[in-house]
Amino acid sequence: MSALPVITAMGGINAAGRSAQHFAFQRLIFDALNPSQQQDTLNSLNRLTGADQDSVLARTLIRALPDSHQLHGALAGTSDSPITLEMRNMDLPDSLAPGWQVHAIDKRRSHVTLPAGLGLHVPLDTPRRVSAAGQLPDGFDPGALYASRSHPRALQMAIFGISDALGDLGLDWATVAAHVRPDQVAVYASNAMSQMDDNGLGGVMRFPPNGQRITSKQVPLGLGEMTADFLNAYVLHSVGTTGGMLGACATFLYNLEKGVHAIRNGRVRVAIIGTSEAPLVPEIMEGYRAMGALAEDQALAALDGASTADLTRACRPFSGNCGFTMAESAQFTVLMDDALALELGVDILGAVPDVFIHADGAKKSISAPGVGNYLTVGKAAALTRQLIGEQGLREHSFVHAHGTGTPQNRVTESVILDRVAEAFGIRQWPVTAIKAFVGHSLGSSGGDQLAAALGSFAHNQIPGIRSIDHIADDVHRQHLDFAMDHVQHDNLQASLINAKGFGGNNATAVALAPSVTREMLQQRHGAQAMARWESRRENVLEAKSRFRNHCLNETPRPIYRFNDGVLGDEAVTLSREAVQLNGGTIMEFDDDSNLADYQLNR
Repeated sequence: MSALPVITAMGGINAAGRSAQHFAFQRLIFDALNPSQQQDTLNSLNRLTGADQDSVLARTLIRALPDSHQLHGALAGTSDSPITLEMRNMDLPDSLAPGWQVHAIDKRRSHVTLPAGLGLHVPLDTPRRVSAAGQLPDGFDPGALYASRSHPRALQMAIFGISDALGDLGLDWATVAAHVRPDQVAVYASNAMSQMDDNGLGGVMRFPPNGQRITSKQVPLGLGEMTADFLNAYVLHSVGTTGGMLGACATFLYNLEKGVHAIRNGRVRVAIIGTSEAPLVPEIMEGYRAMGALAEDQALAALDGASTADLTRACRPFSGNCGFTMAESAQFTVLMDDALALELGVDILGAVPDVFIHADGAKKSISAPGVGNYLTVGKAAALTRQLIGEQGLREHSFVHAHGTGTPQNRVTESVILDRVAEAFGIRQWPVTAIKAFVGHSLGSSGGDQLAAALGSFAHNQIPGIRSIDHIADDVHRQHLDFAMDHVQHDNLQASLINAKGFGGNNATAVALAPSVTREMLQQRHGAQAMARWESRRENVLEAKSRFRNHCLNETPRPIYRFNDGVLGDEAVTLSREAVQLNGGTIMEFDDDSNLADYQLNR
């Protein structure tokens, strides 16, 4: 029987705050919280940012970029006469261009005369057309919390995000690792845009034209799979399966699918899933703006008939809109097979029975949507019906739409959801779109949605699309309910999490509520097994309570174990049957029964 991938922890950071313990979700529905929950939300943000509680809410969600976020361009021209510059000797090229004349000033500096007719580029800051973004809370600096050593921002966020998830787990990672073989752990993590700031690949491309030297760290730390590599090397010390899938805006769900299937087929028992995306780089945002993808200030103001744009409402899914709002986010979840989750007594936040991925087929434009999303949403709806029944799907499920805030998305995604709802007999399918709050974090957006879905299960609230005041006329909604305010729903059982990425990358995940998950586990393992799990869970819940107090009262302390516990050749014991690391668990070289029919009889 296939294992059920159970969600045992969720953590991360985005424009709403930290994901563990549902703090970021509470920021989304802040107005619907009771006073005690509101105070906890404020306290958690205060510990991240250091801001006073009167101003901390304004330092979150979508808001204006700082003035320092400026695109640095250049004017090109030609010199009519020779030009003399003073520069450092270390910045001189190894081989001088023809016509250059160099006269030393001292041991460190020289005068360099450039010949007439030379092409020149003069630095010039260009006016900013896009001023809104879903930024991490103002004052929060993930690199200041540990010895970040020139790490790109996405990797700094990844260290915080996985630490947040492990805190939410309520068990030391060493305890988890002791219950499974090293090869039964997997990490699937990446991002869509790689690391494009100055400490990553962005610096590799920007530095030479600006007279700066490329360092030895920028290329390796800039790679997209480095999100997984950092977790393995500096947090988990894992030698298990690793990798990262790329799927544009569906990247988180692509990684989630890898983990879900690895657990279901028994290859791994614990899977860490995540993405860490930091695309708020001026050049990256200008690239998306040039595509016509981003909401520009002038167009936003025109939507409201105003002279200035309301940047806090920059993202307006399924309403009058003009483009999406870029954001940064790191999100991580810990999946376990159901038997291990019960054995360890971990908390059960939900389950992901499957993730469906399909391409669009033939396309007119690589960035245009296509038919693949019909397949993913349709399969997800069918699986939800199979697991929780017709009534469960029709009355107790809801959709986390991709909901980017572009004119094209509001039509193409709504028609898919509406037609699927009609096909399955759903009269008014609740649809939310949390990019209205946190923006579009590209590869991490599916993680933002999963964290919010878990929050809905815990708080019985579906976030309203609060940035809009109407539904656009061209949105298909005969069978859909786009709520503009938060909706209380006391029996949420499942959420379909949808993602549509450039290039034809479509993915839809099914997330089950913890109540449904526990019912499934009792049906499979029996009442006695669930009673033993409840007993073991008491210690985990106490640890989670301590972590919650840490989140509310202390400065974050990410896990970062550099140059600690490094194993060399001497730590490996090897035979033809197995390998053993550091005298620990033996990993046998099992025969692959799936290939038995291909075995040669020799």
